[in-house]
Amino acid sequence: QASTSRPDPAASPSLDDRYTQTDGVVFLSGNQALVRLPIQQRLIDQAAGLDTGGFISGYRGSPLGRYDMELWAAQQHLQPLNVRFQPGVNEDLAATALWGTQNVGLLPGAQVQGVFGRGYGKGPGGDRSGDVFRHANLAGTSPHGGVLVLAGDDHGAKSSTTAHQSEPGLMAVGMPVLVPSHVQEILDYGIHGIAMSRFSGCWVGLKMVTDVVESSASVAVALDRIQPVLPAKPELAGGVHLRLHDGFQAQEARLYNAKLPLALAYARANGLNRITRDAPTARIGIASVGKAYADTLQALH
Repeated sequence: QASTSRPDPAASPSLDDRYTQTDGVVFLSGNQALVRLPIQQRLIDQAAGLDTGGFISGYRGSPLGRYDMELWAAQQHLQPLNVRFQPGVNEDLAATALWGTQNVGLLPGAQVQGVFGRGYGKGPGGDRSGDVFRHANLAGTSPHGGVLVLAGDDHGAKSSTTAHQSEPGLMAVGMPVLVPSHVQEILDYGIHGIAMSRFSGCWVGLKMVTDVVESSASVAVALDRIQPVLPAKPELAGGVHLRLHDGFQAQEARLYNAKLPLALAYARANGLNRITRDAPTARIGIASVGKAYADTLQALH
């Protein structure tokens, strides 16, 4: 069942600076960075002249067990920006609700241009939700919406029933995955993730490892810190986004022939995969992501 304990926002007056400051540096935990993310996205959209909303739903679980508590504590900052938090009974219902948000604009009566969504849960629950993930990713996102799937992975089984790795399951349904290695990248990759989702029409995974999301750091929060570069997009009949009356064969062809190549083009244009320690005459390279990247650098040091 979803948590019902709601902290009193007045008990944490420092939260105001963490969620209202729009330049400089603030001190955030990983979970607070995830709360800051929809606030950041909404402010970026406003600056770009977009009238959007946000929707967050999911199932609490390690390492995202405090995420709902942090969201409740920040309601005074989320609600004025039209960001709604609705806990899910499980990952399946949360993902289905997120799928629905991407239909905004297809039927008359929309009050915003798009809804950016964030679903969260723990790894084993994400496995069970593969049905929804597959269908929703095939269907796609809306041009001014986009979806991030926050996959909580507890590799050391610190407070989970299994040691878990989510990206093979997300990859199996054709979902690109971004893997932050520290708190700053939670915010940066979250902004890139929505931009990639809007550009490519894919749902995008954000792998949340216990060691990263339960750490804290000073984080740069300037709204212009991340300025997504959108590469040229080839002409495709009907585009790459969710549509009414879409056949499953057309969806599959669109995902693998158009949407995933666009996600890769976005990653290349924005330098998401990059060489951080270059050796011009190297014959062997090391590829690493997330917490393992930090561990690799430490081991080499």
